Amino acid sequence: MNRVFLLFITWLSITATPLAETQKLEVITTLFPTYDFTRHIAKERVNVTLLLPPGVEAHTFEPRPADIVKLNHADIFVYTGKYMEPWVEKMLKGVNDKLLVVDASQGVELLDDHDGEEHHKHDHDGKDPHIWLDLANAQQMVTTITHALAQKDPANAKFYEANAVEYKQQFTDLDQRFKTMLATVKHKSLIYGGHFAFGYFAKRYGLTHDSPYQGFSPNAEPRPKSLAKLINKLKQSGMNYIYHEELIDPKVARTIAQETGAKLELLHGAHNISQDELQRGVTFLELMETNFNKLKVGLVAP
Repeated sequence: MNRVFLLFITWLSITATPLAETQKLEVITTLFPTYDFTRHIAKERVNVTLLLPPGVEAHTFEPRPADIVKLNHADIFVYTGKYMEPWVEKMLKGVNDKLLVVDASQGVELLDDHDGEEHHKHDHDGKDPHIWLDLANAQQMVTTITHALAQKDPANAKFYEANAVEYKQQFTDLDQRFKTMLATVKHKSLIYGGHFAFGYFAKRYGLTHDSPYQGFSPNAEPRPKSLAKLINKLKQSGMNYIYHEELIDPKVARTIAQETGAKLELLHGAHNISQDELQRGVTFLELMETNFNKLKVGLVAP
C-alpha cells in the first residue's frame, strides 16, 4: 500500500512540472502595433489577443461587454495611450486588480496635432496618438512592453529582454534605410488623402504632411479650402501619387486623384489589419517595408 502511495506521489511530482510550465500569460492589446510587438517579444511563451477585431477602423472602436469579460481573465492589458483610446479609463473600472495595465506611450514625447501650418482641434484633445509610425517611438513601446512582461513573469525576463534587443535592431536598420532614402527623394511632401496620421513619421524624416482632413476622426469631413489647396499643390509639384489610409473607402483621395491624374496608393498606418492580413500573419515591420517601397516610388528616389 505504501509503495502504491509513493508511486502516486512520484507521478504527481512528475506531471506537476509540465503543467506549471505550460501556463502562459494572457495578454490583451488594443491596436495592431502593440499586438505585433508583444508577439515578437514573448513569442510562444504568452497568449496574445488583439482586442480590435480585424477589419475594424481603430478610431471608431467601442469595447463590448464581452471585451470586459476578457480583461478580467487577462494578466496584462496593453493600450497605446489615452489619446488613442479614450474609452480605456471607463473600460478598466471594475476589472480585477491583478491586471497589469500598460500605457505603451510612456516615455514618448507626444506631438500636437498640426501640419506645420494650421492647428486642428479634434477628438484627441490636440495630441497626435499615432506614435508607432516614428520607429524610434516604436522601439520605446517595445521597451515598455518588455518591462511589463518581465514584471509579470520574472522567470522569463531574460528571454523577453533578449528578444526585444534583437527585435529593436530590426527597427534601427529599417529606420536608417528610411532616413537614407527619404533624404534623397525628389519630393519632400507626403500628400495624404486620408486623416492626419503620419505626423510623427513626417517629422522624423524631414517631410511635410498634407491632409485635407481636420484631425483624426474618420467621421470628419475634409475642409473644402484644404481640399482645393491640396489639389493645387499636387498639380504644381508634379507629383504623380496620392496616398490613402487602410480600412476606409478612399473616396476623398479618389476625388483628388481624378482631379489631378495622380495614382492612388495605400500607405498603411498600421492601426489595424484586415482579416486576410491577419490570416497571412502580416507583421508591423512588413507593413512598414511596403510603405518604404511605395514612398520610394511615389516621392521619386534616385
